[in-house]
Amino acid sequence: MKSLLWLVLATALVANVVTSIFMTGVPQLVANLASGLFTIGAGVGLYLMRGTRATS
Repeated sequence: MKSLLWLVLATALVANVVTSIFMTGVPQLVANLASGLFTIGAGVGLYLMRGTRATS
């Protein structure tokens, strides 16, 4: 599951950069909003799935 979330996070970040470069107007806004939501969702999912670290 973690690897899927990392893949979604990386894909959403790349999609955000690509849409910022190649799109304009309302389609860019919608694409950036969607990729931003996927980025936030994947980041929150990864944060919640983090393991505990042993302190020594």
